Amino acid sequence: MTTTPWQCMDTGASPGAANMEFDERLVRRLQMGAGGQVLRLYRWRPWAISVGYHQGVAELDAARCARDGIDLVRRPTGGRAILHAEELTYSVVMIAGRRSVHQAYHEISKALVRGLALFGVETRLQRSQPNFPALYRHASSIPCFTSSARYEIEWQGKKIVGSAQRRYADGEHDVVLQHGSILCGPAHRRLVEYLALPDEELAGRIRAELTERTTDLQNITGTTVDYTRLTDCIRRGFEEEWETAFEPVREHDILIYDSHA
Repeated sequence: MTTTPWQCMDTGASPGAANMEFDERLVRRLQMGAGGQVLRLYRWRPWAISVGYHQGVAELDAARCARDGIDLVRRPTGGRAILHAEELTYSVVMIAGRRSVHQAYHEISKALVRGLALFGVETRLQRSQPNFPALYRHASSIPCFTSSARYEIEWQGKKIVGSAQRRYADGEHDVVLQHGSILCGPAHRRLVEYLALPDEELAGRIRAELTERTTDLQNITGTTVDYTRLTDCIRRGFEEEWETAFEPVREHDILIYDSHA
């Protein structure tokens, strides 16, 4: 790994827009050489639906989201819609170096797999890559979790972590932002309730695909997830896989930096 320092922070639970803005704040900080590379772990309060950078928000029922207190936010990364509910979210902000998109994805996924193993759940990486342009032509592809990309993480053939990545090349360093959802409970499947779908038949098909193709830590372990323990396991998984030790960083330090940027 690069010699640029690695930092880890747990920022707790925040609204959707604040979470996405914070990830981009970490990108700007690293681009300008003002801080280290960061593993950030966080949650969402209230629940939120994020859509990929190029995904149309017309695919979501914004009125119902507002009625139920669900945030609606656009991610700076690609991919498809996710209901962020019962999950631990990670983001990695790092210098790209000579890594390809797939190399960066692979390195991060291996660290997540090790962290989940420390939590007591053995997972594996998806090796195939779907034809996304063809896949996205179908309405059933609106949710992120109905398909798996290469190096995404599965348990017994079912997706348990969904991730998205973006490259930034307009600063001192080319920077990778990758963030993703570690599913801790079944609430992500309720996304179908907030999709603007033409009929109940399609809603039923998407609901069935989410049930068939995804799983979560609560289902696997049979117990409610201890988020403090999971956060610690994921951090240690990165440290062990990457053979590095994270330095502590405070959220306040990032906010102070950004106010003077």
